[in-house]
Amino acid sequence: MPGVYLSYPFCAQKCTYCNFASGVFPRELESQYINVMLAELRGTEWPWTPKTVYLGGGTPSQMDPDALAMLLAEIPGREWVEATMEAAPGSLTREKVDAWVGAGINRVSLGVQSFITKELSRTGRKHTAETVLQDVAMLRDAGIANINLDLIAGLPFQTRETWNESLDWIERLGAPHVSVYMLEVDDDSNLGRELLVLGSRYGAGAVPCEDDIAEFYETAVERLQRIGIHRYEISNFARAGFESRHNLKYWRREPYLGFGADAHSFDGESRWQNAESAAEYCNHPRVIEKTPADPVAERFFLGLRLTEGIEGPWEPFGRTIDRFVDDGLLQKFGARVRLTPRGVMLSNEVFQEFVGVPA
Repeated sequence: MPGVYLSYPFCAQKCTYCNFASGVFPRELESQYINVMLAELRGTEWPWTPKTVYLGGGTPSQMDPDALAMLLAEIPGREWVEATMEAAPGSLTREKVDAWVGAGINRVSLGVQSFITKELSRTGRKHTAETVLQDVAMLRDAGIANINLDLIAGLPFQTRETWNESLDWIERLGAPHVSVYMLEVDDDSNLGRELLVLGSRYGAGAVPCEDDIAEFYETAVERLQRIGIHRYEISNFARAGFESRHNLKYWRREPYLGFGADAHSFDGESRWQNAESAAEYCNHPRVIEKTPADPVAERFFLGLRLTEGIEGPWEPFGRTIDRFVDDGLLQKFGARVRLTPRGVMLSNEVFQEFVGVPA
């Protein structure tokens, strides 16, 4: 099921935890960016007809509806099986949502992150739980029932009580898809840099410890399971039939083309990406040199992200898999192998064993 990813790296504010190549940029750059991406789409020779479309960022929900319609009109295959718009709570209006539906959008992913005002305010987010409640009602009223809600485990000032309160809201809203991410600590975000240097800005001193973050994640797994929202990938949970068709292609190594800054593409044999920043993309929207994909290693470190796991044969990693089974990080079931609950928590350590090993 081939797909298309459109990168829109423009935001109203830069969130403290964000480690994407996105941010607040001049308005004139935004209009130039749209024109360059439009030209990139029009110059594409489509090797297949896309079945899914995904607009990420950044905050693509702030895009002018006329610009969105122009971009989507250049993508063949409408009506797509799935067309997702990432949206920031509070950036929706009924007129805008109606325009999304008219342009072919049939799924919306809301970057909620938390329903707790204190947690949100320290990250730079401006919405409240009531904002999300209104946005979900608006989407459903406009005919979009396929809704994802994002949560982050590990935000500053998060506690067991507030985490469960956010999960209460998830249950109350009844969205069919939920993404749960554990806070990433790296030098690509303001909060991550503070944590690495043991600083206290951006609420770094109030970030929960690793054990608590792991507990929050496991609590989410248990509570979502009880209400019929099952984990199908490490960070993604859905009711049956509401799994993200677009995102599944990344883990199943299905082809996709990416447009815009830092967008990645995969044709089944090679991988490549566009210039990383919005300014670089506008000045030189060149594709970085293609690199051959590693189908053997990728089958393991991508496929093992999925709850369904991967099917044998296991070579050239048979011994590695047996070792992880003995260590309780992988489990075999029938002709397949998958991460155990403990393996999910140590998945990075598992995956690195499949990277860079000669086939």
